[in-house]
Amino acid sequence: RMAGRGTTVVEEPLDLIRLSLDERIYVKMRGEREIRGKLHAYDQHLNMILGDAEETTTIVDFDEDTGEEIVKTSKRAVEMLFVRGDGVILVSP
Repeated sequence: RMAGRGTTVVEEPLDLIRLSLDERIYVKMRGEREIRGKLHAYDQHLNMILGDAEETTTIVDFDEDTGEEIVKTSKRAVEMLFVRGDGVILVSP
């Protein structure tokens, strides 16, 4: 049993997600994707609805001539986003 902020108690993992409702969270996804947004809803599968979200995608290319890795990131803003839980690696408040 872990004590959280104030009198709030976190007894199981999804309690931490519940405490983050209506707060901005960070979600690391498979495929080098990261999402930051306000958590509106979630379920036991970690499917989530995020509002005012920003998705960052990182692409690593390999330059065959120089042997260097080329890292490119692209960002997009999304007003409302459904995140499927099976792609979630990490959720941070």
